[in-house]
Amino acid sequence: MSTVPGKAPRTVLPDTPEHDVEASRVEGVPARVGVLGGGRMGAGIAHAFCLAGSAVVVVERDDDAAEAGLARVTQALARSVDRGTTAEPLADLARRVAVSTDYASFSPCGLVVEAVPEDLDLKRQALRAVEDVLDDGAWVATNTSSLSVDALADALQRPDRFFGLHFFNPVPASTLIEVVLGARTAADLEAAARSWVGALGKTPVVVRDSPGFASSRLGVAIALEAMRMLEEGVASAEDIDAAMVLGYKHPVGPLRTTDIVGLDVRLGIAEYLASTLGPRFTPPAILREKVARGDLGRKSGRGFFTWDDAAPSSAPRPRPDLDTSPAAPVKGERT
Repeated sequence: MSTVPGKAPRTVLPDTPEHDVEASRVEGVPARVGVLGGGRMGAGIAHAFCLAGSAVVVVERDDDAAEAGLARVTQALARSVDRGTTAEPLADLARRVAVSTDYASFSPCGLVVEAVPEDLDLKRQALRAVEDVLDDGAWVATNTSSLSVDALADALQRPDRFFGLHFFNPVPASTLIEVVLGARTAADLEAAARSWVGALGKTPVVVRDSPGFASSRLGVAIALEAMRMLEEGVASAEDIDAAMVLGYKHPVGPLRTTDIVGLDVRLGIAEYLASTLGPRFTPPAILREKVARGDLGRKSGRGFFTWDDAAPSSAPRPRPDLDTSPAAPVKGERT
């Protein structure tokens, strides 16, 4: 048995060859997967690979963040067990998850997924650090929802082993993963990525690198127009969302989706798309104002709707017992 190095509390990974990153597979996914960042998205990605059979290590910036990331993953696994999503006991699943504060913990991984905030320089720095500790045959993926994969690849020594693996929030409930191929991504990656996504129980959509890819570009365009309609008093937030849910069969309306994704995240994507694709993606004032006030959506308790432990509402009300931690599920959320 080999422990994962690092200062943070950690579990023990199962016995597999330390550097067998090409041949070692578990039901179609790499036997060892790393996730950089243990926030809501990173924890969701770790949860997904763990359920598929991978041993997962999550690396965070310090002990407190690592411990919080481990708690998020463990809570998500417990919900999956409680809901019958997996037949494996929680104890067995938990043994496949480790956390660390040391990038060297990624060294035996066949795949590492970066899930740090949407900042080009931050991601480049993080990706370089990940690449430095991996074997030449390992793959590195970014979970960016809009930044250029090719621009991120410019920072790497092995851009052919790099691609985008865009998970959607919340990861357990989403059935889609966007596979983004850069101009220098190796030709054999597409088939491997399709296999991994299928093993996670999700559907791959393969796109070439372009600002916003397919999903963010379309989703943000609709969301920004919904915000402008709200700003202009065309209809209430509930009715704008209902128009898309009932009229176009969207499972969730654009404003509620923005709350789930995070208004700050949507703002960052819109600003990037406006800089690359033009003024049609210019963020409306209502979005900037809400972010400036700290109304970031579900994670802060209020965005275009007010969130509590039951359901969103656009009518503000006292929430003395609100849990605004990133891992706090909304009642009825599927895992």
